[in-house]
Amino acid sequence: MRGGLRQSMAWLHTWAGLPVGWVLFFVFLTGTLGYFDSEIDQWMRPEAPLPPPALSQADGLALALARLEQVAPRAPQWTVFPPSGHDVPHVTISWSAGADGSGRPLRRSETLDATTGAPFRARATGGGQTLYQLHYTLHYLPSAAARWLVGICSMLMLVALMSGVITHKRIFADFFTFRPRQGQRSWLDIHNLVGVTALPFHLVITYSGLVFFVFTYMSPVVDATYGRDGRGRFFDEAFRNPEIPPPAGAPAPLAPLASLYDEAVRHWGEAPVRVASFYNPGDRNARVVFTRTHIDPVSNGGRMVFAGATGELLDRFDRRTGPMVVNHALLGLHEGLFAGPVLRWLYFLTGLLGTAMIGTGLVLWTAKRKARLAPAGGSPPAAVRVIEHLNVGTIVGLPIGIAAYFWANRLLPVGMAERAAWEVHALFLAWLAMLVLPWLRPSERAWHDSLRLAACAYAALPVLNALTTDQHLGVTIPAGAWTLAGFDLVSLATGLGFGVAAVGLRRPEVAVAAAQPLPDSDAEMPAVSAPTPLPEDAAG
Repeated sequence: MRGGLRQSMAWLHTWAGLPVGWVLFFVFLTGTLGYFDSEIDQWMRPEAPLPPPALSQADGLALALARLEQVAPRAPQWTVFPPSGHDVPHVTISWSAGADGSGRPLRRSETLDATTGAPFRARATGGGQTLYQLHYTLHYLPSAAARWLVGICSMLMLVALMSGVITHKRIFADFFTFRPRQGQRSWLDIHNLVGVTALPFHLVITYSGLVFFVFTYMSPVVDATYGRDGRGRFFDEAFRNPEIPPPAGAPAPLAPLASLYDEAVRHWGEAPVRVASFYNPGDRNARVVFTRTHIDPVSNGGRMVFAGATGELLDRFDRRTGPMVVNHALLGLHEGLFAGPVLRWLYFLTGLLGTAMIGTGLVLWTAKRKARLAPAGGSPPAAVRVIEHLNVGTIVGLPIGIAAYFWANRLLPVGMAERAAWEVHALFLAWLAMLVLPWLRPSERAWHDSLRLAACAYAALPVLNALTTDQHLGVTIPAGAWTLAGFDLVSLATGLGFGVAAVGLRRPEVAVAAAQPLPDSDAEMPAVSAPTPLPEDAAG
């Protein structure tokens, strides 16, 4: 051990967190934005009705069924998302549409106007869903590689989190300590404060995220029991997936959907359905599966299976074993789909605290090493300069890339081919440019220039929105469309925050204090943690 338990844990904490800090900053920031992915979706589709018309779930299901019978009467599967709160404000339908040239299944989807029942045409966009998925897909990497990379980084952050708690002997005292205008000391106090404040969130979000991909990371356990070709059977048994019979080839109309919905209401309460899946519609062997709305963490995964032709309730899948309840509770707590507005804001703010903790930890690592060399007039080693450039390009550059994603949504031609893909390309191209900037400017100038650019990029978003759409603050606030107005207001607040940081960085006393080294007793920093991936499917 390196000089005792605490010193060993301090070394482990630093070197578990530093090598993956930039990946985790990306994961944490994009994952935090995912708690408002539906609100971002709505802002990025300004053609949608304002505000969404009130529509009951029963009426939404009837509207969807009528449209599906019109556009896809022979499709083997239909899926309906009825209105179910903030994350599904409109009726959305999708259906199987054969396969592409490589044999992969194709699906078509539409979002329906609640007044006419016809689809409304909105611009192609990745929306908030793509932004949210970035934190576990990493976009350009193969799915398996991305999951393993994010999982390894998250496990290292779990190690960093626990070792940081052991290292930090003043964890509660530092919660109440802040010494302003003392350069590194002030930033270390902020780092301690945000780390301790969000510690329970970090523990839960890190561990529960690893649980999401447990069947990927521990696949040999499944293979040892079921064999490499038996994973489908394992998931059917573990998650009690309903058995769907093949089509009988005998036409039969679907039973009245209203009676099936009433049965779900009797068992689950009002507005109970998150997803309605129709298998073999129009066939004697049709099945209708209702998946329950997320009303609490453990409601995840509840389902009801009906015989489509007769309406008979065949099975319910909300009576689960203890381990499955724990599994669903962890996944539900990670996603936060059950959360109301206040709790989602709490998720969002604690996510930002985690993002700030990672960022300040990375900055303090380089600042401390530069300060040691300052009295002797030495220049930092090449490794320290590289890390400092990565800090500038990621801590400020990534938010600028996300702003570019929103700017691209408004500036790219509406009819452009691969439009949604180019929104994401704009994010990564802007981030790449910001990673290059620190190599062309002195460090302090690069920080200042990046912060000013971030301030302008976010503060100007509401202006861009007003110039390109009719859903600006002058319309959304009087209409009470606070989802859309909130996006613009948060953009203004974000721009203001970056502007204040840019002004503060230019103050002479900040630059002088930043060059003063911290005492050795404060050499190491508390835990850095990050949220972990949200899979498309809890079953892996």
